[in-house]
Order: sequence, then structure tokens, then C-alpha cells
Amino acid sequence: MNANVEKRCIEIGEYIRDTGATVRQAGAVFGISKSTVHIDVTKRLYEIDKTLYDEVAKVLQENKAERHIRGGNATKKKYSGYKKN
Repeated sequence: MNANVEKRCIEIGEYIRDTGATVRQAGAVFGISKSTVHIDVTKRLYEIDKTLYDEVAKVLQENKAERHIRGGNATKKKYSGYKKN
């Protein structure tokens, strides 16, 4: 694996672990797609640093469990500005 890719995987993993960021948020920060972030922290990071992978996997699992709540809040916010008839 390319050294730049390994470095990127570790940087993204540390960022997600330290901030609790979602895959989309990490992609925005690092300027790459969410698909690339997901591959980096689920497949490549496992081969590079198992301990960091385990820590990131916990954060990703928490984010997945809370996803429906964030979606509901976003929908509520979207429609709260509409006038009721």
C-alpha cells in the first residue's frame, strides 16, 4: 500500500476517534469522498493499525445508532419554518 494512503488512513482514523465525526464530516475536512473515508477506516485501517481500527469502529457504530435521530431533527428543523394553516 502507498505510504501516502497509509498516512491518510491513520490521520482520518485519529480524527474520527478524537472528534466523533461522521464519515461525511471527515470527508469534508479531508477533502475526499465519504466512500473513500469509509474504505480507509473500515478496510485499509484494519491492515495498518488494528487498535485504532477498533476505536474508530466504536465511533462509527455509535454514529450509525444515532443516525435516525439526526435525520428526524433535520426534518423537524426543515419544516419548523413553514407557516401552519
